Parts: sequence; structure tokens; C-alpha cells
Amino acid sequence: MILETKRLYLREMNDNDFDALAKVISDPVNMKYYDAPYDNEGVTRWINWCKSCYQKYGFGLWAVILKESDEMIGDCGVSMQFIDDEWKPEIGYHIRLDMHNKGIAKEMTRAVRDYFFNNYSYDEVYSYMDLDNVPSYKTAESMGMKYLHNYKDKYRVYRITRKEWEEIKEK
Repeated sequence: MILETKRLYLREMNDNDFDALAKVISDPVNMKYYDAPYDNEGVTRWINWCKSCYQKYGFGLWAVILKESDEMIGDCGVSMQFIDDEWKPEIGYHIRLDMHNKGIAKEMTRAVRDYFFNNYSYDEVYSYMDLDNVPSYKTAESMGMKYLHNYKDKYRVYRITRKEWEEIKEK
């Protein structure tokens, strides 16, 4: 287990998570802000990418497990993403459609933000999302991130610095 919240725990993803992850990233409604939902090959690539991130960076997108049922309902974590023409740490997540609007995104992203700043030396962490993805804006803002600008006329970029985080956590 990487971290735990009131309703969730996050752990490294593994090959046994294929079916649960497919319910999230193969769902066309859930992935409407992506170019397309992922097919079986894409789900396998996703899991392998997550595992390679753990090895390379010590972090990545982790499996999100609902404590009450012990089922995987999505992923959340930090991955290195190409934002503003350079590689930056980015909090990202994907949650099964039936788990939307229950405060789970807010709960897990705040926990990931805190874990990241407590365990890694980066001075800032980002989130970026499709221009039309209003729920993701609200999630970024709920964890104290501030809107920076649009990127490539396709994404909104948010960021929180270590200093801003330290001010928030002291309240």
C-alpha cells in the first residue's frame, strides 16, 4: 500500500488489475476527453507504463481501491507529463463512471498531493486537462491548484507549489 484515505487505499498497479482498469479506461463515456477509449492492447500498455514509471521515478499512477469492497475503481497518482514543452510531475486520475460525483476524486488527489510533497523533493506539481473538462478543473482547484494558462489550445494547466501547499496544510 502506498497511501490510505478514509474510503480508499492506493497501491502499485499490476497485471491482475487488467479487468478493473479496462472498466475505467475502455469506457467511451468515461474517456470522452481522450482521443479514444483504450482497447485491450491499450489497457496492457497502460499497466506496463505505470509499472515502468514506478521503476524509473519511484511514483506513477497507482491502483485506487475502495476499502469497503476491496475493488479497484480507477487510478490516481503522479506521472511525468510533457507540459509547456518540458517534463513535469502531474497529478492525474481516472475513476470508474459509477464512482463519479461522490467526492472520491477530491479525496484521492489531495492525498496524492500530500504524499508527493512529503516524499519527493519537487517544488511544484501540475495537473492539466482538456479545455472542456470542467469536473477536472474543479478537482484541481479543490486541492489548492491555481490555473496558469492554456497549453496548445487544447489543455488547461494548473499548478501548486510546495510553498502554497505548506500554507494550505497549516490551516
